[in-house]
Amino acid sequence: MDRATARRRAALFALFFVPGVAIASWVTRTPAIRDLLGASTAEMGLVLFGLSAGSMVGILSSGAFVTRFGTRPVVVAGSLATLISVPLIGLGAAVSQSPLVAAGLFFFGLGMGGGEVAMNIEGADVERIVERPVLPTLHGFFSLGTVVGAVAGMLLTAAAFPVTWHLLLVGAIGLPVVIVALRQLPAGVGRETRDRGVAEKGRGAPVWRDTRLLAIGVVVLGMALAEGSANDWLPLIMVDGHGFDPAWGSAVYAVFAAAMTIGRFGGNWFLDRFGRAAVLGASAVIGGVGLALVIAVDSQVVAAVAVLLWGLGAALGFPVALSAAGDSGDDPTARVSLVATVGYLAFLVGPPSLGFLGEHYGLRGAMVVVLVFLGIAAALSPALRGIRDSTKQPAEAARL
Repeated sequence: MDRATARRRAALFALFFVPGVAIASWVTRTPAIRDLLGASTAEMGLVLFGLSAGSMVGILSSGAFVTRFGTRPVVVAGSLATLISVPLIGLGAAVSQSPLVAAGLFFFGLGMGGGEVAMNIEGADVERIVERPVLPTLHGFFSLGTVVGAVAGMLLTAAAFPVTWHLLLVGAIGLPVVIVALRQLPAGVGRETRDRGVAEKGRGAPVWRDTRLLAIGVVVLGMALAEGSANDWLPLIMVDGHGFDPAWGSAVYAVFAAAMTIGRFGGNWFLDRFGRAAVLGASAVIGGVGLALVIAVDSQVVAAVAVLLWGLGAALGFPVALSAAGDSGDDPTARVSLVATVGYLAFLVGPPSLGFLGEHYGLRGAMVVVLVFLGIAAALSPALRGIRDSTKQPAEAARL
C-alpha cells in the first residue's frame, strides 16, 4: 500500500470514529437536554423529528450529490455539519429553545445521513485499491466511537458536568481532527463525468434492476434492522421486557456496542478464510439466535448473554454487504450508494415502526419482525457467492 492510500485509509478511520463519539454524546445527554428544555414527551417527539427529517434528506440526496461532485465535497459538508450541529444542540438546550435544538438535530441528521453514504463509497474504493477488507474496520471505528462517547457521557453525567459544555467540547475537539482527515481524501472519487454517464447508460439496465443487487439490498435491510433496533430499543427491552433496572439496562446496551466493535475489528480474518457469503449467512444466524433468546426466554442472565450473540451477529452484515455491492457489477458508486441508502433508511424508519408494534405486542414481541428479516437475510446470503471479491487476489477469489 502506498503512503497516500495509507493516509487516506487512516483519515477514513477518523471520519468514522468522530461521528460515533458525537452521536453517543447526544444520546447519553438526552435526559439532561429534556430537563433543560422543560419538554414533555410529546414535545421531545417534535424536537426529535428534526433528526429524522435531516437524516432522510441527507440519505436520499447523497447519491445524487456524489455522482455530481464526487465523495470528497459530500464528506466535507456532512462531517462539518455533524460537528457544528453538536454545539448548536447544546446552546439550544442552554437557552431553553426547543426550535434551536430541533434545528441542530436537523443539521446533525443531514450531516450524518449524507456523509455516511459518501464515506462508505470512499471505503469501498479503498478496498478495491488495497485488495483487503476495509469497510468492516471502518464501521468498527464508528462502533468504537459510540463506546467511547457513551462511557464519557455516563461519566460526565455522574459528575454533573453541564451538558452544554460537554457538547461544545465534543465539537471543539472533533473539528480539528476532521479537518486534518478531510485533507487526505482525493478529489473525483464517485463523480460521474458526462462521457462516463453516456457510456454507463449504454451498458444496459439501471443498477436497481439487477436482481442480485436487490438481494444484497434485502440482506442489508435485515442486518441494518438488527443493528438499528438494538441502538434504539435494547435498554428498554431489558428494562420493560426483562425487569432490569435502568442502569443495568444501559450496561447491557454497552455490552452490545462492545460486541459490535469486537466483531467488526476481528471480522477480517473470517472474511479472508471463509468469504463474504459464508460470513454474512453465519452472521445472520448468530444474530438471529441471540435475538430469539432475548425474545423467548424469561431470564435476565440468558438475555444478557444473548445480547453478545446479537451484537456479534449484527456487526459485519452492513459493511460486508456494502463491499459486495461495489463488486457486483459496473458502476460501483451507484451500487454502493443504492445499498447504503437502503441500509440507512432501515436504520431510520425501522426502529420507530417497531415502537408502534411494541405498543400493542410489547417490545419483545415487536422484535419478531427483526428476527424474520434476519432469517430472510440468511436465506439470501448465498447470492453473494458469484461476486468477485476485489479485496482478494484473483486466485483466492476463484476459490470462493
